[in-house]
Amino acid sequence: MRIIILVFSLLASAAFSNAKNPSAEAGLPQSVIDLWADLDPRKDPLEVEVIREWKEDGGVFRHVRYFIGTFKGRSARMAAVYGFPEGARGKLPAVMHIHGGGQRGSVSEVKLLAARGYAALSVNWGGSGTGKPPFNTCEKAEPGDPNTDWGAVDPSQLNAERYSSILPGPKQLFEDREHPKNNNWYLLTLGCRRGLTFLEQQPEVDGARLGVHGYSMGGNLTMYVAGTDRRVKAAVPAVGGAGWRWQDHEFIGGRAREDHVQGDVDLFRRTLSFESYAPLIQCPVLHRSATNDFHGWMDDVYRTNALIPNQPTRYSWVPHMNHRLTPEVAITMPLWFDHHLKGGPALPDTPQSELHLRSNGDVPMLRVRPDAKTLPVARVEVYYSIDPDPRARFWRSAEVHRDAEGFIAQLPLHNLDTPLFAFANVYHTLPKPESMAQLPGYSKPVTELCLSSLFHSHSADEIKQANSKLTAKPSTLIDDFTHGIRDWYMLNAGNATHQQLWTRKVTDPRWRGPEGSKLAITLKLPQTNRLSIVLQQNEWRSYRGPRRTFVCQREIPGSDAPQTLTLALSDFTSAEGSPTSWSETDQLGLCASHGLPANEVPLWKGPAPDYLRVAWE
Repeated sequence: MRIIILVFSLLASAAFSNAKNPSAEAGLPQSVIDLWADLDPRKDPLEVEVIREWKEDGGVFRHVRYFIGTFKGRSARMAAVYGFPEGARGKLPAVMHIHGGGQRGSVSEVKLLAARGYAALSVNWGGSGTGKPPFNTCEKAEPGDPNTDWGAVDPSQLNAERYSSILPGPKQLFEDREHPKNNNWYLLTLGCRRGLTFLEQQPEVDGARLGVHGYSMGGNLTMYVAGTDRRVKAAVPAVGGAGWRWQDHEFIGGRAREDHVQGDVDLFRRTLSFESYAPLIQCPVLHRSATNDFHGWMDDVYRTNALIPNQPTRYSWVPHMNHRLTPEVAITMPLWFDHHLKGGPALPDTPQSELHLRSNGDVPMLRVRPDAKTLPVARVEVYYSIDPDPRARFWRSAEVHRDAEGFIAQLPLHNLDTPLFAFANVYHTLPKPESMAQLPGYSKPVTELCLSSLFHSHSADEIKQANSKLTAKPSTLIDDFTHGIRDWYMLNAGNATHQQLWTRKVTDPRWRGPEGSKLAITLKLPQTNRLSIVLQQNEWRSYRGPRRTFVCQREIPGSDAPQTLTLALSDFTSAEGSPTSWSETDQLGLCASHGLPANEVPLWKGPAPDYLRVAWE
């Protein structure tokens, strides 16, 4: 079926490009294949400069710079970090790392891969030669080191409006006409493909075993590179790389989109949008992300990757978070490369799953059948939501039960007027703890990996037609923490001075604050500290109203007995005043400090709060 869809799509694209339209008549490329047809990433010499070499932690590392190309008569060069295991013998598989926005070429990422037996290159695409360090220089670069220099063009974030434009401009390839090559992503992809050429030319590297992974904007570039370069044998995009960013998405209350394309939208779609690259990818793809990611919308990640023909795909999602990974999700990247580039053990299959709108008791149910043969199953978590906005939706936790066929979870509803979304996370026990200690924040060995099911959705009309029973009711109890913080996410865990606990539960109609109610928070706090309670309205929902943050700060006296804070709307303030309703609240945060300058944050005394109950009164 995928092959039939792909052939039809390519035929339709060809028919469109041959139809009479201004961009075709102007001789502009009409497809991804057209756009890249004149590029040979191996053609020009790399002219590699070794800026510095050193050895540490069992690896050999180099700051390097290579020639990208000549644009408008001036050379462009990419700085990068290259490394491999010291004393390596034979040809090694190699992986290119592509950093995200505001980040840089990473020694840490190279160290992680080198410690696992890879040669690795981390390109510094964001360097412009004109920005201020540290963000535009490679990690561990020294003052005066040569940096990335794009010459007469600038696809860096100093020229950020060009990521969604194909119009002419002074820093673009064409100053006199609209063209897909005027888009920043074209130049950045070209620079990264030259990075693959660098890798395959290194004496330590087996050029037939190349992988690529990237984070955020680097996730975008991972999809671009994998879709244009057959040398890529495995790819791992993270929190980026979803298609249809130019398209209006219909939500309850309005419309939203990610990119407002400047220029011919259809031409952009056919030559630069990810759904046009996915059908050209010919390598296994693992996608890591967070369910509420602002940059790679969950629903669009699935429908983009569904276009990848005849290749293994996997998904690994962090519930509730935005643009962050947990260790169980992060570890899937090196294990994916270990299998596809080194012949290591395979990851378990994507969990089989089925969503039934009417099951026993006429309540929607998700059935999950994990692959328990490859790795043991530690636990299964099922999440569902009724919110169509993937950035702001709250994922309800379902109660999971084991039966003879696997795992089942009922998804109780409280009305038939909203859509339904669901997926499952399966946590597998690793045969041995895996280290990612080279990366900041991963000091503990990882003992489990997370693989997610496919994404299930049904429209409100389908829900009504199924006539499922309504067994859920609105609740004034937000949480009594009998299940820990499964409906929350924590930032800065273990650092009591900066710890934050957040939930989107209050945006769900089942737990939304009734008009006239107050928020009651019961906690235990042994020592006196100042706590910030935070409300965020219209998170990512500009179609509903302005985004606002309201804060209530309270000094809580230390006590071994439970204490309850009871807060009215008027207790929360911002520059615009106090909120007038709970109805537009999308997030509730319980924070040690929020919004204070770093030099004014008081040190936390004693342990972090032990939260016992959060409810509406």
